[in-house]
Amino acid sequence: MAAEGPSSKRQRHSDGDEHQSSTVTLYVPPSDADHGPHSKIRTSSLASSTMKLSGHKGSVYCLAYDPLGEVLCSGSFDSTCLLWNAGGNCQNINVLSGHKNAILDVKFTNDSEKIITASADYNLGVYDAMTGTRIKRFMGHKGIVNAVDVCIDGPPSLAVSASDDRTAKLWDARVRGEVGSFADEYQITAVAYANDGNVVYTGGIDNCITAWDVREMRKLMTMKGHSGRYCANGICTIFFPRFKFSTKSFSINRNIDTITCLSLNPKGTHLLSNSMDGTLRTWDVRPFVDDAAGGKKRHDKTFLGGTHNAEKGLLNCAWSSDGTMVTGGSADCVVHIWDEFSAEELYCLPGHSGCVNAVIFHPKENVIASASSDKSIYVGELS
Repeated sequence: MAAEGPSSKRQRHSDGDEHQSSTVTLYVPPSDADHGPHSKIRTSSLASSTMKLSGHKGSVYCLAYDPLGEVLCSGSFDSTCLLWNAGGNCQNINVLSGHKNAILDVKFTNDSEKIITASADYNLGVYDAMTGTRIKRFMGHKGIVNAVDVCIDGPPSLAVSASDDRTAKLWDARVRGEVGSFADEYQITAVAYANDGNVVYTGGIDNCITAWDVREMRKLMTMKGHSGRYCANGICTIFFPRFKFSTKSFSINRNIDTITCLSLNPKGTHLLSNSMDGTLRTWDVRPFVDDAAGGKKRHDKTFLGGTHNAEKGLLNCAWSSDGTMVTGGSADCVVHIWDEFSAEELYCLPGHSGCVNAVIFHPKENVIASASSDKSIYVGELS
């Protein structure tokens, strides 16, 4: 005899000998209430498909998920970071304090145990992700610290920072003080750490993306002006928007402006940049790319739709965990998400009433989080 079905299903007995009756389980369709206009197939652990998080007293400049996708950290003009549960009702679970000025960037270490913050008070803070206590300060910059990044595959104690003092500094939480420094000619506004920890990428007000060799502490290459032009071995000409230079090696024929953020894709093969020229671009940073004249260019794709405004904020950019989508901050109060392969815009999500400063993807789920100058954070599912 077959096992009986659940109580919500009907049973039918066959005709014949009552001692040899069999049971047939019939499917009962869901009730009409399950097909209501508001019913959806949920794709995340969030209590609702879209949630608004409030708590900061100033503009929210940066966001970061821990690698496990359990905690969301937000940094604000109010000099604090708030920690939120990444699932459920997204309760505020802790506050990171100690900075004396706005927090401009934040990252979790690759073991999810520490949080590193970059602040306009010229310092970086290292916090315990469980207790929220500050356990160390990185002091050494002489200007505003605009950005910080960590090594994904290397030791969790390693970090790199970018500052208005025209340097990018390497840090190791196991030792006192900086462990290395790269000096540039202009303020550095963005930084990214290669997955293997051997290369650091910086961008700044000179409109260039520069790669630095960590082992030899020297410049490797420069990708020019957010215009798709490239020159190797540091032999290149600095271009300014107000001046024109005549050269036979390459020319600038598109708008150029300050680079506000850099982000490597999960495989470490392509670099995503956001610029005040209103575009996001990807760059092929693999070492075997042909840089000779007529060869393949480092510039790969351009993503259009986002905007920057007169506030000149350092708007971020980010990859999805599988590298198939990209996103970035935008001054039009809208969250833009593009398909990486085709460069077409997939989502245009309204809701904020201020400039969208940061947008990031959840590392495990089909969820996106955005932070704005309207002091709010939105967390929502992507359908």
